[in-house]
Amino acid sequence: TVTGKTVAENLADAPNLDFEQQKIIMPLEKPLKATGHLQVLYGNLAEGGSVAKISGKEGERFEGPARVFDGEKHLIEGLASGLVKHGDVVVIRNIGPKGAPGMPEMLKPTGAIIGAGLGKSVALITDGRFSGGTHGFVVGHITPEAYEGGLIAFVEDDDIIEIDAVKNTLILKVDEETIAERRARWTRPSLKATKGILYKYAMQVTSAANGCVTDEQVSSKVSFEVMEESVNRM
Repeated sequence: TVTGKTVAENLADAPNLDFEQQKIIMPLEKPLKATGHLQVLYGNLAEGGSVAKISGKEGERFEGPARVFDGEKHLIEGLASGLVKHGDVVVIRNIGPKGAPGMPEMLKPTGAIIGAGLGKSVALITDGRFSGGTHGFVVGHITPEAYEGGLIAFVEDDDIIEIDAVKNTLILKVDEETIAERRARWTRPSLKATKGILYKYAMQVTSAANGCVTDEQVSSKVSFEVMEESVNRM
């Protein structure tokens, strides 16, 4: 190592880890959560599925009013102007496989939320991705995405959203009549890429539930059900 000693030599005088006095590395008999931290959630907001990374220390259920942003840039601006409050469910949409295009990860927004002191008191749902560094109540990969007319496209500010990591559900608590009215007046947004490889990608890419692939033969073999089986085996 940089000290000129081996790792074993560097640690020779380090005290043994006292599992009774620390809460960083938990013993097997006292896990933070009985199941794995990756969960597949379904519901009217994610009929095709969504992926949550919930360790358990942030709780198992979150319910609050929606604060809606059409893209990463709008969220950053909203945070700066104080639009996001404690207890909100932040919704970032139109950043899915087709809508972005490319389904970018939401590391910057989650970092900005934490930097604003809201990391432990708001949730985030998105049709984009999240990174390995993300933590808190975060749900990504929502399918169908907003561009495809998924329910996330019709969420409005102050709608109540429920995330339940016990029931594995993601629910928009708005009546069907209101949803139908919003759907009727919705217009699909224009693609952000109008030529080149990104345009070709947006035209061919499948949903997050099908792996965002551009080959239908391959995509038919990949689904959230397959991922769910893998998660359950963890």
